[in-house]
Amino acid sequence: MRSRHHPLLATVLAALLAFAAGFGLAGAPSAAAATPVRIMPLGDSITGSPGCWRSLLWNQLQNAGYTDIDFVGTLNAQSCALTHDADNEGHGGFQATATADQNLLPGWLAATLPDIVIMHFGTNDVWSSIAPDTILAAYTKLVGQMRASNPAMKVLVAQLIPINPSSCAECAARTVAFNQRIPAWAQGITTEQSPVTVVDQWTGFDTATDTYDGVHPNASGDAKMAARWYPALSALLTPGDPGDPGDPGDPGNGGCSAAFRAVSVWQGGYQGEVTVTNTSSTAAISSWAVTLVLPTGSQLTQVWNGALTGTTVRNAGWNGTVTAGASTTFGFLASTSAAAGTPSATATCSAS
Repeated sequence: MRSRHHPLLATVLAALLAFAAGFGLAGAPSAAAATPVRIMPLGDSITGSPGCWRSLLWNQLQNAGYTDIDFVGTLNAQSCALTHDADNEGHGGFQATATADQNLLPGWLAATLPDIVIMHFGTNDVWSSIAPDTILAAYTKLVGQMRASNPAMKVLVAQLIPINPSSCAECAARTVAFNQRIPAWAQGITTEQSPVTVVDQWTGFDTATDTYDGVHPNASGDAKMAARWYPALSALLTPGDPGDPGDPGDPGNGGCSAAFRAVSVWQGGYQGEVTVTNTSSTAAISSWAVTLVLPTGSQLTQVWNGALTGTTVRNAGWNGTVTAGASTTFGFLASTSAAAGTPSATATCSAS
């Protein structure tokens, strides 16, 4: 049936729409919603199958106030205990070299548009005895594709966790040899606009206690991986602010350092103290968080002058503000085993 045009009806409808828009009832909202910082976890099964370190990392960030973030990826496996944003790009069995050779990453980037990529990728390449030069050439191509998607891409690249599968006696040594090459490669490819930061996931990780098969992290391994990612990733973010990640001009993006010392030691445990120092010479910080990585066989049992969540200690209500150059401390007790050796802790600090 042929439609008929009614001028009077069109005039009335236009008037109603104009009236509704004037009262905010129609049309675009008056202020655009803030866009969260988009973070792509990229890798193989250690990242994606199920990669429960992502759930720990997501919750650490949320609890610390980094809420304007969005984990992105074309995969979404929901099989971890903690509720989290499960989007990721962790493809089980994939190699970094094949991913680069087959140009798979550009499609994933186009579909998700990340601002930051956190990459633990190359375990299957090492397992397949692919030469470090070849893997690093793939890394270079992948970073180039990331920058083609976003010229200001921030990239965190892991030194791989150790692996010791029963079917590959040489894999442990190959991983060490490859990891030794990553820092120099990263230094050569990093730029001011698109920095590439190395995150040490190897040190302190034990395949006997932190994996269930010599390769894939168990609960202990997931906690260690999240603890290592957290300070490097949080340094690129500002709590509650989805603006330019890591903008050094943002007064909320303060800096801090954390130094550990053993106060006393006894059989089966020790008391530790961590000094948190504001590394800025001009600006105060209003909150801080210290992630602790203890030796295998050690476990935190008590914390004072701070609040413990997982392996991260955040300031108490009264000691979060630290003036420029000043310090504060918190203490803890840890149980230990003979295998843990001399009491120690790796402490990394982030502040806002």
